[in-house]
Amino acid sequence: MIYERQRVVLTVDLPEHGFIAGDIGVIVHVHGEHEGYELEIFSADGHTLDVVTVEAHQVRPVSRRDVLHVRALPEGA
Repeated sequence: MIYERQRVVLTVDLPEHGFIAGDIGVIVHVHGEHEGYELEIFSADGHTLDVVTVEAHQVRPVSRRDVLHVRALPEGA
């Protein structure tokens, strides 16, 4: 079960927002019985990049085996 303020990993690309599977965000709202979530995605320096709505199958909790990696967003994203 995923809860508000929990870090999660995208499991799919969200090209309309410029995000890819593996990007990390924080759940800021749970829709209904966990059918979907509002996900806030931050830059490495802590600035909010976007808040997006995702379905439950599009994210998973961060695990102890996950390794962080930095990538630059394309210009205009």
